[in-house]
Amino acid sequence: MGRVRILALAAAAATLSTAAVAADFPPPMPPAFPVAPAPAPVVETGWYLRGDVGVGVQTFEAFDHFQTNSVFVWPASWQIVQKHMDGTAFFDFGVGYAWNNWLRFDFIGEHRMSSKFKVLGSYREFCPGGATCFDLYDGSHSAEVFLANVYLDLGTWWCLTPFIGAGVGGAWNTVSTVTDVGFIANGTTGFGFSSSDQSSWNFAWAAHAGVSYNLSSNLKLEFAYRFLNLGSVKTPVVNCSSNGCQISPNSGPAAFYTLTNFESQDFKLGLRWMLQPEQPVYAPPPLVRKG
Repeated sequence: MGRVRILALAAAAATLSTAAVAADFPPPMPPAFPVAPAPAPVVETGWYLRGDVGVGVQTFEAFDHFQTNSVFVWPASWQIVQKHMDGTAFFDFGVGYAWNNWLRFDFIGEHRMSSKFKVLGSYREFCPGGATCFDLYDGSHSAEVFLANVYLDLGTWWCLTPFIGAGVGGAWNTVSTVTDVGFIANGTTGFGFSSSDQSSWNFAWAAHAGVSYNLSSNLKLEFAYRFLNLGSVKTPVVNCSSNGCQISPNSGPAAFYTLTNFESQDFKLGLRWMLQPEQPVYAPPPLVRKG
């Protein structure tokens, strides 16, 4: 019993000694600066506006003809030997919605400026001495394009976000000022032209790839490549206007043509402006030294 009492007294003495030593130390110092709360992950969702400018390298696969004068016998040897389509410039505006950090949608309206095309065709029938005759077609194309697009953003590194996407919609294609100059082997020429322009709707689709750069949490600079298909673009009817056709009506060729499988390789530079408030930026206050 005496040994238990001695051990209890020793433990009490040790506790009192430790409290006395702890009382000799000053209270802990507060931190040199307040600890800022950790920022919440930035989730870029909500509505945005966009605008782009760009250039397109345009091509078409064929220049198919559709005869409108059934009296005229179209040359069996007719073929297209050369064709060329100028490039174009375009601009667009649109509105979109970012569903989360990797999925977004937008709808754009685009104007593609007028560009020239030329097509050279040849035939042998009706040519003096069995030689080859030629027809040179010249015209202009422009379009209004409307696309609904979906994009996948593939992650962000050093403010750069690569993306891929696809779009579907329609194109209001206009072909104007089409002329046809015939070069005949005996040195004479023929001439035809369209009396009006031709505009029509076509199904359009696109594939996108590019990268955006975060100028701020609300403003993105975007560089993109787009493959755009505008369908087969129809021309107005081109009628024969040479003297022989005027003397004998319905004796000459009359047809409309298609710029078949009209495509463009587009390169775009644009801006996307997120409409939600600017995201807060957290930064620790400056270090304050004492003494």
